[in-house]
Amino acid sequence: MRILGIDPGLQTTGFGIIERDGQQLRYVASGTICTTRTEGVALGNLPARLKILYEGISEVVARYEPQVAAVEIVFVNVNPQSTLLLGQARGAALTALVTKDLPVAEYTALQMKKAITGHGRAAKSQIQEMVKRMLSLPGLPGTDAADALGLAITHAHAGSILSKLAAESTLQRRQHAMLKGGRVY
Repeated sequence: MRILGIDPGLQTTGFGIIERDGQQLRYVASGTICTTRTEGVALGNLPARLKILYEGISEVVARYEPQVAAVEIVFVNVNPQSTLLLGQARGAALTALVTKDLPVAEYTALQMKKAITGHGRAAKSQIQEMVKRMLSLPGLPGTDAADALGLAITHAHAGSILSKLAAESTLQRRQHAMLKGGRVY
């Protein structure tokens, strides 16, 4: 199975592709999609930057043909404006994936860090080193690419367990602030 990991960001979105064959993981590719280095696109031009992300992820999917994608869930920053912008970048990434009919799994940064390093407060350098070791890479991947590869590895290990649980029981996605009978929960 070929798995695509996406670490969304408005300036830099990381991607990483691995193959899982049984318990063996093999590195395929990784990199970043940058919206700040594109000629003719101003930093304040949000729609153009979202288009770059959408087209970049679509190109990665077309080139490497993954069977599933794993995307990081956005956390709430201290700055609400940053959170909103990051959410829009994540939305562009998700749209690119679902328009290519890819199933998408979502993991928090904490879940990925625990799966890769064993604890949720791991530094970027620790994630880079563990990804390098787990995939037998000759050098350290960049931080965004390492996070994306970490998400793909997390799904390679956890995805099969979660799908078995889903087959055995009815798992429901938890939604916050649900409206039921006129009340917000």
